[in-house]
Amino acid sequence: MRIEIRQGDITEQPDVDAIVNAANTELVLGAGVAGAIRRKGGDIIDEEGRKQAPIRLGEAAVTTAGSLPNKFVIHAAAMGYTKEDALVPKKPGTASSADIIRNATQNSLLRAEELKLRSIAFPALATGVAMFPVDECAEVMIGAVQDYAAANRASSLELVVFVLFGQRDYEIFNQIHQTR
Repeated sequence: MRIEIRQGDITEQPDVDAIVNAANTELVLGAGVAGAIRRKGGDIIDEEGRKQAPIRLGEAAVTTAGSLPNKFVIHAAAMGYTKEDALVPKKPGTASSADIIRNATQNSLLRAEELKLRSIAFPALATGVAMFPVDECAEVMIGAVQDYAAANRASSLELVVFVLFGQRDYEIFNQIHQTR
């Protein structure tokens, strides 16, 4: 399983089977990555997601990709607003945690594996509205992919891409990837 770091727009990755949405547990496409996915992929993605909600923090659900160039959108719940979500421990000052992000990453990989996909692209989970630090997110997500790859040698997944919109986030993910 190869890991690649790219700077760009996650909604413009035609060479990957699925993109991951930095989702909330209600699977409502709001701002940030989710908003971009809805604008470019269409309301059908939001409608399909809401029908599966709510999901637990750290879980992942799959919808079609609407008019995006991908086959699927995998919604990784790295934050949430429900009473149940509030009870899950978070990093102080944020709406997520390393455990939640790790679980959301690995569950996204599992959903892709269930669909026999060959490639998947992730944004930095929980670093926008949820305010989780980008460097910690990169460590957790890259580590989660490496752990998944080591435990699933026969995986259908050949390529995992991290797509970072901003230059700073790209540099952080790239540096951490090179040192792991």
